[in-house]
Amino acid sequence: MKRFVGTTAVRSVHFSYVPDTPDPKHGSTTRMNLFQSITSALDVCLGKDPTAVIFGEDVAFGGVFRCTVGLRDKYGEARVFNSPLSEQGIVAFGIGMAIAGSTAIAEIQFADYIFPAFDQLRNEAAMFRYRTGNQFDCGRLTVRAPCMAVGHGALYHSQSVEAFFGHCPGLKVVIPRGPIQAKGLLLSCIRDENPCIFFEPKILYRAAIEEVPTGDYELPLSKASVLLEGSDVTLIGWGTQVHVLREVAAMAQDKLNVSCELIDLCTILPWDKDTVLASAAKTGRVLISHEAPVTMGFGAELAATIQSECFLNLEAPIERVCGYDTPFPHVFEPFYMPDKWRCLEAVKRLVNF
Repeated sequence: MKRFVGTTAVRSVHFSYVPDTPDPKHGSTTRMNLFQSITSALDVCLGKDPTAVIFGEDVAFGGVFRCTVGLRDKYGEARVFNSPLSEQGIVAFGIGMAIAGSTAIAEIQFADYIFPAFDQLRNEAAMFRYRTGNQFDCGRLTVRAPCMAVGHGALYHSQSVEAFFGHCPGLKVVIPRGPIQAKGLLLSCIRDENPCIFFEPKILYRAAIEEVPTGDYELPLSKASVLLEGSDVTLIGWGTQVHVLREVAAMAQDKLNVSCELIDLCTILPWDKDTVLASAAKTGRVLISHEAPVTMGFGAELAATIQSECFLNLEAPIERVCGYDTPFPHVFEPFYMPDKWRCLEAVKRLVNF
């Protein structure tokens, strides 16, 4: 379904966005959507770090999602430049730049096309510190990529690929839920001593709008956020799915009188076990939801850990509401998505077990 604003078609989203409130300690704010907060983070980095460079397909003119708009004009073509159409080459170049001492920020235009670079990320970036006995590393590498459903992306512009990289010790994998988080987490990734992959839910680029601090601030990696306190069921998600689960929590309270605790995992690798396990032990019921296919999705790792560590606390089997084990469909996307209705049915199963 589309609606029109002026001459621009805007697709209806499958969730309601609730903005975060900025922390006053981070200073003055301005209204930004998610892609503008990404631009702001990159601007801060380029302005403070003379070794920082940004490269990827079409980034010089601003990128297909406009995340780098204006940066080449401000910092010059030697620091913000286009790459060849080669994801393997983009990441390999970034690894080399990082090893040589630069802060390398690479963009993969869509997460769906990151797989030609998988060998470079898995066998080179993730392992370089270990294989050299900590003599060398490429910890100054950050790879950005838009991910997840957008409403019309079909097979090659909708995938959630985080679980592939959750099996790569040596990398950090991060997914923000909104503009405030995106800026703070991206700056933390850029400055982290390990190579990071920063996945950006593309439907949120324009759908998510918040008052974002204009200055320099960082948010901690590997720290989950408890967005809603609850006593009956723990809901766990990341990226766009957090906003779906927020609606589920409200529906569960209204329709079932069930109190849900909502956790945004934020960092996929290394993930925050302490926060998740404490919540699971408290509520005794857990629902994990993500857009990626259910088989071997990252939710399986969470479920296995919760079962192992909180077995005696659980009141019901852990529920996973995820994408199906099919290629991501086009016209059938509404049926594929783990929407609020599928999640609410899972909550019913948990409390009625």
